[in-house]
Order: sequence, then C-alpha cells, then structure tokens
Amino acid sequence: MRPAAVAAVNRALGIVGNPSSVHRFGRLARSLVEDAREQVALLVETDPAWVIFTSGGTEANTLALTATRPAAVLVSAIEHASVGEAVAGAIRIPVTAAGVVDMDALDMHLRAAPPPALVSVMLANNETGALQPVAAIAAMARRLGAFVHCDAVQAAGKLPIKIDELGVQMLSLSAHKLGGPPGVGALVVDPALPFAPLLRGGGQERRRRAGTENMIGIAGFGAAAVAAARLDDTARLAPLRDRIESEILAASPTTRVFGADTARLPNTSCLATPGLPAETQVIAFDLRGIAVSAGAACSSGKIEISHVLRAMGVGEDLARTAVRVSLGWTTAADDVDRFVAAWKAIHHHSLENSGEVCSGEGSGRVEPRLAPDTCPTPSSLTISG
Repeated sequence: MRPAAVAAVNRALGIVGNPSSVHRFGRLARSLVEDAREQVALLVETDPAWVIFTSGGTEANTLALTATRPAAVLVSAIEHASVGEAVAGAIRIPVTAAGVVDMDALDMHLRAAPPPALVSVMLANNETGALQPVAAIAAMARRLGAFVHCDAVQAAGKLPIKIDELGVQMLSLSAHKLGGPPGVGALVVDPALPFAPLLRGGGQERRRRAGTENMIGIAGFGAAAVAAARLDDTARLAPLRDRIESEILAASPTTRVFGADTARLPNTSCLATPGLPAETQVIAFDLRGIAVSAGAACSSGKIEISHVLRAMGVGEDLARTAVRVSLGWTTAADDVDRFVAAWKAIHHHSLENSGEVCSGEGSGRVEPRLAPDTCPTPSSLTISG
C-alpha cells in the first residue's frame, strides 16, 4: 500500500464508533467516511453524492449491471469476469485485433436491443492495457436511448478521469489498484438513475448499499485516491515499459506485444514469446523474486486461454505463452534492468532445452535457479491483479 494509505488505515484503527451512530464516536467515524467519499469523488471529478462504497470492484460491477435493471445488457468480449459473468444472456460485443471495441458491431446490437439497454465497457483492459473509446461509446448510447457503465478499476490512478467527459452514468473503482487496501471499492453512480440495491436491511450509502461501512478500508481508499490523482507516475512509467519491450523484441524478434498498435496504459505490457509457456515464465520469474501474471487463468486444475486474447483472434499456441507485466508506483529503472536480465536468462534456458542453442562453454551463462527455500525480496516491478 501507499504510505499515505497505511497511515490513514492506522489512524482509523483507533476509531471505535459506528458511522451510523449519533454519539460522538459515531460522528467521528462518519466524518472519516465522508472525507474519504470526497477524496474518491475528486479522483474522477464528480459530486460525492455519486459515490457508493462497496467491498471492491467486483461488487461495484455487479451492482451496476443488476441494480439498474436494464432490459438488455451489452458487454465487450474483453471485460473482466465480474462484468462478463454478472448477467446471464448479456450480449457480447466483439473487439478488433488490437483489442478495442468494434463500434460498428456495438451500433448494430444497440439498435436491436430492447430499451432501456445498458452498455458496460472497461476504460482500460486489465491484460493488454488497451484503452477503449468510452466517450464515443457513451455518445452512441445516448443517441440510441441507452446508458453506460464503465469499469475504470484498471485505469484509475494511471490516467486522468473526468466522469462528465466520459459521459457515463456509472463507473467502478477499486482501492487496491490505487495503492489502497484490498476489500474496498466504489460504484460512482448518477443519483437520478433508477436503482434497486442488492443488499437491503439498512440505510447506509443513501439506502443504495446496506451494511456497516468498512470505515478502516474506506479511510485507506480515500488516502490512496488523493495520492493516485496526482498521476505522478504516469510520465515516468511509460518509458520504463517501452524499454522492457524494446529490449525483449531486440533479443527475440518473434515476441509479440499485444495492444502495442493502439493507445494503452503507460504501465502495462502483455508479451507472448513462441515456445516459452506462460506458466514456465511465471515460475521462473517467481524464483527470481519477480511477479508476473499469465495470460491464461487456471480453473479446476486446467489451464484456460485468456478470453481477452481469444477475443482478439490470437491463436491458442501463442496465447499460452502470454504474460502480463505491470509496473507500479515504486518501480525504478534498476527493477527494469533486473527484469530484462531475468527474461533473457529464462529465454536462453528455454532455447537450450529446445536444442535451438548449443549448451556448454561459450554458450552464455544461464542464471541459476534459486533454491526452493530461498525467499527473495519481492520486486517492485509488478503489481498485477
């Protein structure tokens, strides 16, 4: 967590009141929650009355797609599972080979959908970093009588976000993506929108989300939002990300960088190297104290191809080699040097095992694996999730 978020959480731990109570301790707790609400609202430049605190991005997404009770739900084919699996029968909108929503397909499906329709699209993809044309999608939806939810979990704190400029009626956020504590998020929603809460039995969050607020997590969320809103890392991280990609491509011209030909987040790179399985890379990097994420997910012991890469038309063999590298607010140039050196060693070792290079003296030193009981210092290179 960011130091400011840790400090805010520690301060909140000393407050024992329930934010719904009218006594002095309750009022103190309520003040803390409302201060954080203002801080989160400032992150996306909206009114604090729009902010509903939730248990995280998944709940915020589920709330957006179900509490508004649309007649039809349209989601892009690359959405996070918390959107893609939230509503049975949701209409899937295809994407281009670059991983961007196909606007012609969206127009066709919107015109055929019964009103009122809800379009849900992420601001930035969590695997490739590809930015989606949310403002253009919202403008199309308005013309056709639909409304829009934007999953901004991955983009917040990495790009400036103004909800009015996006033109959406709902937007999801998650604290831990900003350097805040896990287990807390927010749905930013227009109060004028018809809204039937999922959780009932209490008047919290203006009767839109029942249950005692997670005051401690919310305090950390607010502090992280203030720090993230400054966007101090945006200009610094893009050159570091670009250096990783250029050095890997120079060493392995067959490596593919997904989303490289479209606008994307400054900190995200999705790389696929033919013949170098993702799970092999994840383990090898982990043994070197570096965390990367596979472009595939493990479900019930079976490796499944990333639905994002599949939607982009990536072949199964190549998709199985994809890993995501995410640079965080603590990432420095020496972290990048360490990552590139590790990648080259892993790649060289893979080539040796496949017989594509000769082993022995003069073939280049392969970095030895760490012993299983070695606990390396985690790299600040990746904050994936």
